[in-house]
Amino acid sequence: MTDFFTMQPGETAPPLPAGPVLCTGTAAMRRIHRFFLWAYGEAPGLVRSAAAGDTARAAYVGEVLGNFDKVLHLHHEGEDLLMYPQLKERAPACALHVGQMLEQHRQVTQRLDAIEPVRLRWMSTADEESASELAALYEDLSAVLNVHLRREVTEMMPVADRVMSEKEAAAVGQHGVKALDKRFMVGYLGMVLATNPPADRKELFKEIPPPVRLAYKLVGRRMYRKQYATLFPGRPVPETL
Repeated sequence: MTDFFTMQPGETAPPLPAGPVLCTGTAAMRRIHRFFLWAYGEAPGLVRSAAAGDTARAAYVGEVLGNFDKVLHLHHEGEDLLMYPQLKERAPACALHVGQMLEQHRQVTQRLDAIEPVRLRWMSTADEESASELAALYEDLSAVLNVHLRREVTEMMPVADRVMSEKEAAAVGQHGVKALDKRFMVGYLGMVLATNPPADRKELFKEIPPPVRLAYKLVGRRMYRKQYATLFPGRPVPETL
């Protein structure tokens, strides 16, 4: 099976700076990007899974999707603040690619801003018109992400691995975590684990602070399974750790 994170014909990567690999940013980025690819691939179908007038289902699904949107926004905000300025300064030859990635971030933000009022309206009304509009907006966002998330890994992360320290790379991943609901985060961890291969799950889990690992084992795994079963009734719940 072909790896999703593979450059496509016509795409080019910037030259790699000289020197050794300093951090494991590429591996970490692949893990979170796999989650986003899954989440936004599922988003249109989740919207359509609520029958017209079923405001309870719309409210539940809409809250989950809103949390996904917030995680995506914070993820890109962290890169804009803590990664791309450093890449532009330390690897000037990749300035053109940095500009392309920031433009793609702008396109994602534009789509998230358009989604927000429609999502909130649909959560309260569950009407067919709002559902159709929201599903189409998520399909459009997913299409943008399928390009951006792949190109960021294939083009930018090899550069980041050579010019950023492990501490700096970790700070990018941790940006905004405190702004997220803690109950959501513990269950969300299960989804990130489930959307990654077994070896990556183990590596990801090692990087999580011990208190969070304990919380996941005590309540998070159960929360994840309940949420997945509610979102996708009848589907087997994917395994995690």
